[in-house]
Amino acid sequence: MRYNWAGYALGVGPVTVKAVGVRFRKAGKIYYFNPGNLELEIGDGVIVETARGIEYGTVVSGPQEWHDDVNGEPLKPVIRKADADDLERVQANDAKEREAFAICQDKIAAHGLPMKLVDVDYTFDGSKIIFYFTADGRIDFRELVRDLAQVFRTRIELRQIGVRDEAKMLGGLGCCGRELCCATWLREFSPVSIRMAKDQNLSLNPAKISGICGRLMCCLKFENEVYEEARNGFPEVGTRVMTPDGEGKIVGINIFRHTLNVELKESKLVREFPPDDVVELR
Repeated sequence: MRYNWAGYALGVGPVTVKAVGVRFRKAGKIYYFNPGNLELEIGDGVIVETARGIEYGTVVSGPQEWHDDVNGEPLKPVIRKADADDLERVQANDAKEREAFAICQDKIAAHGLPMKLVDVDYTFDGSKIIFYFTADGRIDFRELVRDLAQVFRTRIELRQIGVRDEAKMLGGLGCCGRELCCATWLREFSPVSIRMAKDQNLSLNPAKISGICGRLMCCLKFENEVYEEARNGFPEVGTRVMTPDGEGKIVGINIFRHTLNVELKESKLVREFPPDDVVELR
């Protein structure tokens, strides 16, 4: 059977196969693989081939029908279901990662590099070690890489990440008292703006609307669409209006009480009115 560039069988259409979603970190992105004839369930450990090499992952979704045309290429197959030997290797790699972390920290200090080591990740087959770090600017770590390669005798990759990714890797507790969303279930970060805090009538004090990463809290995004929809029936703050108590200007909106706060022109007092009692002035 011949295929075109998109992976479709010529004259047939999309090729449908089974696919399982595999995750390599607790709250990481889900990647899809073809399980072939393997009987897999959610929670099973699997060995797969990725761009980084042979990796161990956990099945988190599927099997499900899937068009075998991701990025114009067929889905990569699941090599095998993880067995006891594979799990022992994963545990051994975990121990190696802790050792590599300590060694890399010593090397960073020896070279006097202004960088903070965050995490270390061994590929399952040991063909590569990835060191994740944060820094304020660009770092010349070529000498560090050479030193690490001499110690570990394998491929070394140093990857600079942002503070949000650092929080996702390390985890912690938010101001709500729960584990960080990014470290438990949030797969990808969405843009968050100060406008979202304003629309939700939150304090604009950075200490109150920032997460432990120092950036605006991701949860500002979760309910933003609801707030936007709820505000659609209200006039904008600053609109001149006529109220039963005279002319005034809208200075606040309370979507929960479904009221408008109006500063009266004559008395300068701020009073609360339902929207039906307020008429916009042109």
